[in-house]
Amino acid sequence: MSKQTYSFCFCFRRRFSLPVSEAPPEIRTLFNRYSDENGIMTASHVRSFLVEVQKEESATEEEAQAIIDGHKHLSIFHRRGLNLESFFNYLFSSNNNPPLSPSLGVHQDMSSPLFHYFIYTGHNSYLTGNQLSSDCSDVPIIKALQKGVRVIELDIWPNESKDDVDVLHGRTLTSPVALIKCLRSIKQYAFVASEYPVVITLEDHLTPDLQAKVAKMVTQTFGDILFSPGSESLKEFPSPKSLKRRIIISTKPPKEYIEAKEVQEKGEGSQKEKPVDDEEAWGKEVPSLRGGTISDHKNFEDEDDLDNEDDTDEAEYSRQNASDEYRRLIAIHAGKPKGGLTECLKVDPDTVKRLSLSELQLEKAAETHGKEIIRFTQRNILRVYPKGTRIASTNYNPLIGWMHGAQMVAFNMQGMFKANGGCGYVKKPDFLLKTGPDNEVFDPKARLPVKKTLKVKALLPGELNDVPLSVSVGIAGVPYDTVMKKTKSVEDNWSPSWNEVFEFPLSVPELALLRVEVHEYDMSEKDDFGGQTCLPVWELRSGIRAVPLYSRKGEKYNNVKLLIRFEFI
Repeated sequence: MSKQTYSFCFCFRRRFSLPVSEAPPEIRTLFNRYSDENGIMTASHVRSFLVEVQKEESATEEEAQAIIDGHKHLSIFHRRGLNLESFFNYLFSSNNNPPLSPSLGVHQDMSSPLFHYFIYTGHNSYLTGNQLSSDCSDVPIIKALQKGVRVIELDIWPNESKDDVDVLHGRTLTSPVALIKCLRSIKQYAFVASEYPVVITLEDHLTPDLQAKVAKMVTQTFGDILFSPGSESLKEFPSPKSLKRRIIISTKPPKEYIEAKEVQEKGEGSQKEKPVDDEEAWGKEVPSLRGGTISDHKNFEDEDDLDNEDDTDEAEYSRQNASDEYRRLIAIHAGKPKGGLTECLKVDPDTVKRLSLSELQLEKAAETHGKEIIRFTQRNILRVYPKGTRIASTNYNPLIGWMHGAQMVAFNMQGMFKANGGCGYVKKPDFLLKTGPDNEVFDPKARLPVKKTLKVKALLPGELNDVPLSVSVGIAGVPYDTVMKKTKSVEDNWSPSWNEVFEFPLSVPELALLRVEVHEYDMSEKDDFGGQTCLPVWELRSGIRAVPLYSRKGEKYNNVKLLIRFEFI
């Protein structure tokens, strides 16, 4: 593949429309180039701009005229063309000028087995806040499904009277929500954002009689849309295409219910959610796989040791006596065999399964068994979930999982899944699915040749309510591609300098995500988070595009955007 260079220009918007005075010099220069002597961009001029700058080679004058008509309220020339103000506001319209093409839709092959795809995955999908004391509810589940999440996790426990089933985070102070309420909400909202299958992963802490009750709830709630292959394990995963508008249940073989109503020794309310510090505001970087040093391992007990499974004789007895109806629900079998990591990663040619690892387990395993993990994910499904000490449900970097082929990486803000029409399934790159002539697999730690270089230039858009801004721009990807850079503030006037040019050489652009964070600074030097976005590099549109910003929780702001130029040369 030949080298390519991307160039970016940044401009920040907070109001519904922008006056001409806030147009950056680069926008003024482009307008002057593509307008007549009267300062008007006619349909012919707009088409030339679309073809030459936006790289929309098939653009027509009719499409250009439609842009003019859509912004005629900002120009006294109406149908004649765009003036500078209407041109500037057209560029800032995320509806008319988004960074990813809405016309692409779902464009990847969806007929391969499930393990060929990264799948948009939630974790503790039912929690309204932190993992120790917040409420459990179906509202976060509904919001996740509306965003396109395709994997919903439910921890199911007996209720207080032990005659029904609740969803809650066990051994904590979280208040429960009835399982049936969650199931009904899943059925109602499962396919509002995507028609591709929803996987419900159940963390089961039930007795066999309650498992039978769950089986009845699930079958009656979902009816014909439930995918149930029977009691036998699948020999091959079906495709997302074949499972459109279907619900899939995934869990490990049932274990004996363990009484979990334990009182916290420190007392109710003793655990507080950790406030967000500067490092968390800007985002922790990917743990390094280059030298094997992972700072996250320091002073942390490995409470998730793979050999520390409660596969006791009693648990095995419970599995053997589990409800037959419940067993038949399970389409994707999960579990960890005895024998540690080596046994877990063995590939069985006659069956497929799902393995779950914590983020810490994966980081450690990647150091010693990286290639085996990739081989495992070339036939099976790997789920990665946050470590237990991450009580506030804060994000961790998902790239370690994705670069090793993990399909289900539980993460809250996932730019990856803006790709492929936002359907919640993104086809893995071929190099994660295939082996070489000598049976070799992709090595994320290897230094590979640069395929593409990304140049980023951030422009100061003039005065912005006298609020100084700073922007961090970077790449999340394989270790040698990953970096985050921050613009410097000009000390004499408290204005950030957005005239710096950043270069990002990309050796694996197929796994590269563009990260952008904007911060505001006041005279007290307080760093206020302004917004963030994360975009798949491989689907970015050329030209100048309006990029919406999001909160830390991934919620889209109404009128806070960046103007970014993507240029391939």
